Amino acid sequence: MAIKHGSKVDKSFSASSMTDLMFLLLLFLLIATTLINPNALKLMLPKSSNQLKDKAMTTVSIQNAGGKYRYYVELQEVGSLDGVERALKARLDGQQEPTVSLHADKTVMWDEVVKVMNIAKRNGYKLNAATQPE
Repeated sequence: MAIKHGSKVDKSFSASSMTDLMFLLLLFLLIATTLINPNALKLMLPKSSNQLKDKAMTTVSIQNAGGKYRYYVELQEVGSLDGVERALKARLDGQQEPTVSLHADKTVMWDEVVKVMNIAKRNGYKLNAATQPE
């Protein structure tokens, strides 16, 4: 019985195709990351042409007066967020499905709006954000 030893298996490894693939992935990632700019998005207050079916029982307004915020419930200035919560409790205690309309000036920081939203959630009030008509 004769065994042929004529063909040999080539054990060498060619990495050229792997380096081409890595180069293309690196190029793709470099291009993709230059297109991502998180500070490029500028938001404006939403405009709406829809009318609400729920009438708000009271309104909360936040006004920016030179970097200091003024808080109003209806037309009465309440001074602070604690004052907003006390005034809302006084007006809405005993009401079924109490609804508050929130009016915030364009220059009011989002953080202040969220604080008023938290007051509404903590006390079980519905909250509508007022928008400008289109």
